[in-house]
Amino acid sequence: MNIYRTSLIGAGLAVLVGFQMGNGQAGKQSGRDLQQIERGRYIVKIGGCNDCHTAGYAEAGGETPESDRLKGDILGYRGPWGTTYPTNLRLSIGKMTEDQWLNYAKNLMTRPPMPWFNIRAMTDADLRALYQYVKSLGVSGTKAPAFMPPDKQPKPPYVQWPGVK
Repeated sequence: MNIYRTSLIGAGLAVLVGFQMGNGQAGKQSGRDLQQIERGRYIVKIGGCNDCHTAGYAEAGGETPESDRLKGDILGYRGPWGTTYPTNLRLSIGKMTEDQWLNYAKNLMTRPPMPWFNIRAMTDADLRALYQYVKSLGVSGTKAPAFMPPDKQPKPPYVQWPGVK
């Protein structure tokens, strides 16, 4: 019985280490770091970040592979402010230190439909957890299309908001 239990524990540890090595996490993150990443994952999920910043997330019922998340989207949002596009958070946050991200987030003010006021209302601890999660995903993807002023017609696809003539 003891040999069986030891074998099970050993197999479980081998699977865990193999999984972490496959994700580039082996030896890099402490238990506290992993807790921060999990907290950040939760904040991104309940905060609706994936709804816009992950292409196809809503259509997939939230089942988009994590490797494809937070890379921005080419789907534009056109309104009286012009046309905005969801930023590739993995690229933008990937260029910042944690303290730079904190300062940026606390002073964020963007165009609709980004709810910048929700980001500014987050606690420092939540912002740090969000940062750790995004950083754990790695830098990936391409830059989102640039903002277009209201007098310019965007290429599809885009969501038309009321108020545009």
